Amino acid sequence: MSIPSKFEAAKVEKNWYDYWLKHNYFSSTPDERPAYSIVIPPPNVTGILHMGHMLNNSLQDILIRRARMKGFNACWVPGTDHASIATEAKVVARLKEQGIDKNDLTREEFLTHAWEWTHEYGGVILQQLQKLGCSCDWDRTKFTLDPEMSASVIKVFVDLFNKGLIYRGYRMVNWDPEAQTTLSDEEVIYEERNGFLYHIQYAIEGSDEKLVIATTRPETLLGDTAICIHPEDERYQHLKGKNAIVPIVNRTIPIIQDDYVDVEFGTGCLKVTPAHDINDKALGEKHDLEIVDIFNPDGTVNANGLHYEGQDRFSVRKAIEKELDALGVLAKKEPHKNKVGTSERTKAVIEPRLSDQWFLRMEKLAQPAIDAVLNSGEIALVPEKFKNTYRHWMENIRDWNISRQLWWGQQIPAYYYGAGKNDFVVAETAEEALELAKQKTKNTTLTVEDLCQDPDVLDTWFSSWLWPISVFDGIRDPENKEIQYYYPTQDLVTGPDILFFWVARMIISGYEYRQAPPFSKVYLTGLVRDKQGRKMSKQLGNSPDALKLIEDYGADAVRVGLMLSSAAGNDLLFDESLCQQGKNFANKIWNAYRLIDGWDVDASLEQSQANKDAVAWYTAKFQATLELVEDHFSKYRISDALMSLYKLVWDDFCSWFLETVKPAYGEKIDAATRNSIQVLFENNLKLLHPFMPFLTEELWHQMAERSVEEALLVSSWPTLADYDKAFIEDFGFATEIVAGIRNFRKEKNIPFKEQLHLIALTDKNLPCKEVIVKMGQLSEISTQVATPDEIGGTFRVGSTEFFIPLANQIDPEAERIKLEEELKYNQGFLASVQKKLSNERFVENAPEKVIAMERKKEADTLEKIKMIERSLATL
Repeated sequence: MSIPSKFEAAKVEKNWYDYWLKHNYFSSTPDERPAYSIVIPPPNVTGILHMGHMLNNSLQDILIRRARMKGFNACWVPGTDHASIATEAKVVARLKEQGIDKNDLTREEFLTHAWEWTHEYGGVILQQLQKLGCSCDWDRTKFTLDPEMSASVIKVFVDLFNKGLIYRGYRMVNWDPEAQTTLSDEEVIYEERNGFLYHIQYAIEGSDEKLVIATTRPETLLGDTAICIHPEDERYQHLKGKNAIVPIVNRTIPIIQDDYVDVEFGTGCLKVTPAHDINDKALGEKHDLEIVDIFNPDGTVNANGLHYEGQDRFSVRKAIEKELDALGVLAKKEPHKNKVGTSERTKAVIEPRLSDQWFLRMEKLAQPAIDAVLNSGEIALVPEKFKNTYRHWMENIRDWNISRQLWWGQQIPAYYYGAGKNDFVVAETAEEALELAKQKTKNTTLTVEDLCQDPDVLDTWFSSWLWPISVFDGIRDPENKEIQYYYPTQDLVTGPDILFFWVARMIISGYEYRQAPPFSKVYLTGLVRDKQGRKMSKQLGNSPDALKLIEDYGADAVRVGLMLSSAAGNDLLFDESLCQQGKNFANKIWNAYRLIDGWDVDASLEQSQANKDAVAWYTAKFQATLELVEDHFSKYRISDALMSLYKLVWDDFCSWFLETVKPAYGEKIDAATRNSIQVLFENNLKLLHPFMPFLTEELWHQMAERSVEEALLVSSWPTLADYDKAFIEDFGFATEIVAGIRNFRKEKNIPFKEQLHLIALTDKNLPCKEVIVKMGQLSEISTQVATPDEIGGTFRVGSTEFFIPLANQIDPEAERIKLEEELKYNQGFLASVQKKLSNERFVENAPEKVIAMERKKEADTLEKIKMIERSLATL
């Protein structure tokens, strides 16, 4: 089969992906082989492929393809996340475009629209991952709202409730006014922003005295129910037991004392707004203060805000500033930096809000997960530096707010049968809830219609924390064959930004429901940044179209480009030139085989010693690189593994091996060498396949007719064998001599076609002489100890000096002038080095390595000067 002149990535990619799918190479079912399983971090169902996905999924595909070739029963489970907040926001926005308000719909009507949206846009990202070459078991694709997945989530909720770990509480929560739902503490991002500190005067009841209070949020004075002073602050001792009057609302509030107050901040007085600050709420409970909530769920002011009712909270802040100023009670306004909590999803400023919510007690649940990562080492984080982040989060863990005021998601299985706060039961189905309600109330006349299910849904993370178990149906059927075989999974590849959101919680659920870790290693990738180090975002316009990159460069090239600069845990500075580098590498491999394929074989030819040496060297070099690659994989240095292969193929295979065995123009190659090349090139393809699946599969089939069972995807990974390290060094020495000859030709302007005589000034035998003769275009090599007394030039490799006679090749006078200039330069360089070494202060203070480097410069230059002087003497 004649190999095409160019590697057409798009054509090859479609052909081989269709072939892989057709023959079910990605499918996995339990058998006698050891399992190697990975679960994909499920992207948002309506998401599209971006650079972070490309990096993360390329890494997973590399690991799964290598495992498949190493004989494991490789199972990579794909899927998507229903992403409650993000998806509901998109559906609400779409309805708005159609003139429909969510509030005018029933829950069922809204969910119909949400499912329509999901079916229309959902799963696109999984199709895009196929273009990248991802070898997932697509028959296993899961969605976190699939019926069986939701059933697992509900079952876990009921179980944890029955264990006393889930409870309902009236708490201060993080409220997202845009999504109109609560968020967990981990979903709040704190940003430092420039704001103001407002100094406001509060009148003291029954006197002309004014008390100045500093606040960053003047609008919340509408909900003030006390002023707090420190009991030991002498400035305010006379105010004990008195009342103050809140400006604008004219509400009389008590002045209380508590050592919570920071006497150094502002004026040392604190306005207390229990409904809108978690610390103020604690003070309110301690001192039995009134709670005045001034905000609607959407962040506008409610009726408690008087004439500001219906206005946005930030507009009210500006308006109140003006009103306070007009009343003469705004004492001062000064710039002030403070940390503001924002929603990770919508970027809206978070509003602390009192609300009835569902919580999961975390302290006890977290302990096995802490031990697994920080003590026993049952789970390894790569790189280890993330252990400190993990430790901080886990040892300061707070109860998890798991309820969300949304409709898209798993509805909380709590059923209310009365008006009382505790008039509810928790069950997996309404029918089971009815039986429990009858038992609890002793009212046998209750019907399902008498029950009202909690309208809230569960936090999306409450479904995805079960992902490694639920994808194998291990919650509903804990003893099933699949969960027993595939769990625990081996590796998890994800970003450090969800180390707590997802990774830690999966570990917690793994120990709670399987008494085993969900995975043994967590490979944490860095962020993909642009070449200026900026985080990629739509706003900056610096995030390339992932699919366009594949279209322009090919999937293999993009994968290589990402991997070449992707050390674990370190941010990747992405530049499109990396993809070009990957494309160049693909072309290099393609053209290497085209070159080989063009050689005619002569079965009668004997294998030359040069070819024997080249085959023996590359066989050993391949094994040395395989050993290095295996070590890199064991330490999750995937980028380093690829770089080792890049150098092996580009430098060793193409630049030295093929050049050495290449037959002269018009001549043929011997059969033994050609057969060895076939084996060695096939081994190259095997090591490259996880990184460049399409190119390697194409070349694999170009090289020979292969059956379905013989596809590269399911071929055997090369095995480590003993190799001759000394011969690698010998051949390396020979290549250095060849490089010295080539540099010599360049310096003396001697064409390559002109043969030279090389004299090694040594009494030792040179290794791989035939290779040196062929690659150096020599007439002969000889050895002698003394420098010949004739016109010529020298060069050095290590401690060995080489001489090349040049009587007929150079102009003696021109060579003399050139050598004298070179001598003058080296003498000047030597003087500068020796001056530095004669400086006592330098020698005393410089590091040993620096001094050793300078001494080596001195020795090398002295040797070079001797060589130049000898060459001048022969002239």
